[in-house]
Amino acid sequence: MADNSSSVEIVEGCRLPVLRKNQEHEDEWPLAEILSVKEVSSRKLYYVHYIDFNKRLDEWVTGDRLDMKKLQFPKKEAKTPTKNGLSGSRPSSPEREVRKSLDLNVQPATAPSRGKTLPTPKRKVEAVPLATQVSPATPVPSLPSSAEASQASVFPAVRETNTFKSREDHDQLSSLTTNGTARRLVPSQPGRKRKANCGGAEEDSQDSSDGIPTAPRMTGSLVSDRSHDDIVTRMKNIECIELGRHRLKPWYFSPYPQELTTLPILYLCEFCLKYLKSLKCLQRHLTKCNLRHPPGNEIYRKGTISFFEIDGRKNKMYSQNLCLLAKCFLDHKTLYYDTDPFLFYVMTEYDSKGFHIVGYFSKEKESTEDYNVACILTLPPYQRRGYGKLLIEFSYELSKVEGKTGTPEKPLSDLGLLSYRSYWSQTILEILMDLKPDNGERPQITINEISEITSVKKEDVISTLQYLNLINYYKGQYILTLSEDIVDGHERAMQKRHLRIDPKCLHFTPKDWSKRGKW
Repeated sequence: MADNSSSVEIVEGCRLPVLRKNQEHEDEWPLAEILSVKEVSSRKLYYVHYIDFNKRLDEWVTGDRLDMKKLQFPKKEAKTPTKNGLSGSRPSSPEREVRKSLDLNVQPATAPSRGKTLPTPKRKVEAVPLATQVSPATPVPSLPSSAEASQASVFPAVRETNTFKSREDHDQLSSLTTNGTARRLVPSQPGRKRKANCGGAEEDSQDSSDGIPTAPRMTGSLVSDRSHDDIVTRMKNIECIELGRHRLKPWYFSPYPQELTTLPILYLCEFCLKYLKSLKCLQRHLTKCNLRHPPGNEIYRKGTISFFEIDGRKNKMYSQNLCLLAKCFLDHKTLYYDTDPFLFYVMTEYDSKGFHIVGYFSKEKESTEDYNVACILTLPPYQRRGYGKLLIEFSYELSKVEGKTGTPEKPLSDLGLLSYRSYWSQTILEILMDLKPDNGERPQITINEISEITSVKKEDVISTLQYLNLINYYKGQYILTLSEDIVDGHERAMQKRHLRIDPKCLHFTPKDWSKRGKW
């Protein structure tokens, strides 16, 4: 199809099918948008974004991968006549979209059917009081109030109904992730990355008790509004990064200095994260760099895993370099220059050559909204090995020492949301399955008690219970029913989870950052 591409001029904004390989290495032709065109060695290259695909898949392609028969030229936006100078159609808002999706899930209430009660919990597939009766119309789909939800009983019983929320419910959760405050990204200098809401990915906003996001907050970490992206920040600008023994292909734009973006490989010192333009410069730097671990205090060590606490004010250069690296793999963050209000917790793996960075999370020294994580990232070479959950678990261990409940900032990335959902589910199910019957009666626990034990914020506990479809309304009270599928799935997941935080190995003393002298 290269002949067709030469006869028709393709401009930025055009849309057409582009050939790519899917996960099964089969050819597919998804619709893509042309973001940029360049000519290299008398050959045109096109930077494409696959519509409805994650931006990490964006790439430069040659003309022979374009299906010119279905070329769509960019349409000029027609301005609709307005009344009193206002647009004729109302722009969609996060609140309206959420309410709309909530309305779709509301059905007329039906009387629950009566079931046979079991005097003692048994793990066999038989009907229990809530086995067949809880229809989507019972008062459960909306979040229970704290007073009501805190009085939930636990039914370690089985029900045959579907134990997971419908796709509409999942889409509703996902639709809450775009709320944020737009800030312009300055691509010329390193700076601070402040997370906006968590996170994946991809996250449900839980800033309000009814599940509908409040207005964008103007303090703390800020989210980058995707509608304000310019063409520069929509395109990956670094081809490859060499970090220690790993070579990483960035997923997204990161504002490294412009002169470094044309290099085939950007070299980073894996200990101080300083960026250099050539291997020779890196080798010369390593003869002078005395670091063999991240700066700051080592507050946790078990086996080969260590965590270092780094003050964004005391170690400003390292913190900025860390943010620049992380921005290559986080699309929903904006970089800022000031790292002073943040603490960075870097997880490392130790070997004879030193402490190698695996991932990190940052948090505000003072958070008025109980955020215990601002940004969180596991580097690609270490993903899908349990390190993400370990970072999350460590953040909650710090919250336990501080005597607080915490929640990640929203929105989360897609991968972040998956990790947090999985961690919350496993942590809560672990507690529910350990409950013992009291005097022959079913065990009792409140939402507040779960929150206090885990340091997971109450809203996150409720949303997770709803996501797992565990909360049901029965005889005037909220109860939790654990199906056999949920129990079996949890047991299988826990068998695979080998990496855990040992609180005995944590040596951490929280500071009162409200006293400015501590800064």
